[in-house]
Amino acid sequence: MSWTEPVRIPNVDQEDRIVGGFTARQVAILGATAGVLYTAYLVAGEGLSLLVFAAVALPIALAGLLLAIGRRGGVALDRYLLAALRHARRPKHLIGPPGDAPSPPAWIAIRPGPRPAPLRLPAHGVTGDGLIDLGPDGVAAVAEVSTLSFALRTPNEQDALVAVFGRWLHSLSGPAQILIRAEQVDLTGIISTLAGQARTLAHPALAAAAQEHADFLADLAARHELLRRQVLLIVREPSPARALRRLEEATRLLSACGLTVRMLNGHAIKALLASCFDPTAPPCPQLEPTEIITRKRR
Repeated sequence: MSWTEPVRIPNVDQEDRIVGGFTARQVAILGATAGVLYTAYLVAGEGLSLLVFAAVALPIALAGLLLAIGRRGGVALDRYLLAALRHARRPKHLIGPPGDAPSPPAWIAIRPGPRPAPLRLPAHGVTGDGLIDLGPDGVAAVAEVSTLSFALRTPNEQDALVAVFGRWLHSLSGPAQILIRAEQVDLTGIISTLAGQARTLAHPALAAAAQEHADFLADLAARHELLRRQVLLIVREPSPARALRRLEEATRLLSACGLTVRMLNGHAIKALLASCFDPTAPPCPQLEPTEIITRKRR
């Protein structure tokens, strides 16, 4: 029996550690905390006893230490707090550009409160062939990729799958993103179709089986929150031709391991963007490519 020792792949995005296992950002936070405490001791140290100064300085030192080495959800605590502060200060009521938003009638009184801010989205629209127009950043093409069971494959098959995926990664010539999202599944249409067709079946056993399956799906939807996993491949290029060519290369390379890459059309892209803004909303109806989809930020 042959075995191979696993190779540890380094994280290329990890920050360099310069002093005592701390990164430059952590050293700056700890140094700033120490500088503040030292300056406070020089200013008020003679007028305070050592115990009183230690009682005041200890919470500040602990806060600086937690800010430097703490993490939440894989994000450094200082960056997490900075993002939370930006989110708290950001306007929550957003509207379209002033030229597109109609002015309110003069007889409507203006209620006090935060004023709405213009909504700025990176996507300028959806083209007819399903590409997302990103303005100066080019275009983005989105494709849905099928899945397969990796754990049920033999070791040789797993090595072949990894090799195919590695060849696709080496072929990348521009930005690419793999997005795995879960969305709610509505079985109402399937259940109604099964119940309707069960009445038209000739054999009573087939009709009873179809009705039983419809009842099972109805009970399943009533007792559980059903989710559907969707794997999306997004590529970004300056021109539409290059984006389409990259999706064609991904389709050709990933098909060797049994994966199907299907580019989303314009209607599917609009429904996807609407679902990302409001996952709990019903499926989005037909929209114009230039129509702005908004949702009140919580």
